[in-house]
Amino acid sequence: MKIENNVLKHYLKNVYFITGTAYAGKSTTVRMLAERYGMVMCGENYHMAVSETVATPETHPDLCYNRSLTDWRAFVTRSPEEYERWIYAVGREAAEFEVAHLIAIAQAGKVIADTNIPLDILREISDYDHVAVMLSPQSMSVERFFDRNDPDKQFLLNVIDSCDDPEAVMENYRAGLARINSREHYDEYASSGFFTVVREDTDEDTRERVCDTVAKHFGLM
Repeated sequence: MKIENNVLKHYLKNVYFITGTAYAGKSTTVRMLAERYGMVMCGENYHMAVSETVATPETHPDLCYNRSLTDWRAFVTRSPEEYERWIYAVGREAAEFEVAHLIAIAQAGKVIADTNIPLDILREISDYDHVAVMLSPQSMSVERFFDRNDPDKQFLLNVIDSCDDPEAVMENYRAGLARINSREHYDEYASSGFFTVVREDTDEDTRERVCDTVAKHFGLM
């Protein structure tokens, strides 16, 4: 069954999307908007609650990659090229789970989603004033990737530390992060035609200002 984009756009009219590069402030802005305006928050990887059980290797091979892992060291030692390919393939495979979930919850009120839905799909199912792209310099998205204390990143750090040559593995992993957040991908976001907020490499706390900027773009204030 194929659902036309105008139908999807209608049922997603209460959904606001934030996408972009790592360490750009997406998760923080999504949380702040949800708290300020009483929106339902869909945080990073919100699709996993369903995709973890529904996706199959035949239909969603990249979403199912982690299920076949017997040693997480294989995850952090993949080539940078394969890591880049996998990250963007997962975003595309997860899109249908995200859209289905968002339609299910958006009929009762406004929703704010931290999404990896590809840009070409967002153009088809949403409008300019419902999408914001947040970007950070590559140096920030790579060098500060492990600065956060969230469980997933700490788990990966422990896996890297368990490898025979953790320094080499960390270098390889950061090379993958650099490819994921490369200038090519940055420029794709920057030239997407969507509203864009660029995070500067500064220690200044800009959270409130950025939240105000995105809220105005979304017409929430």
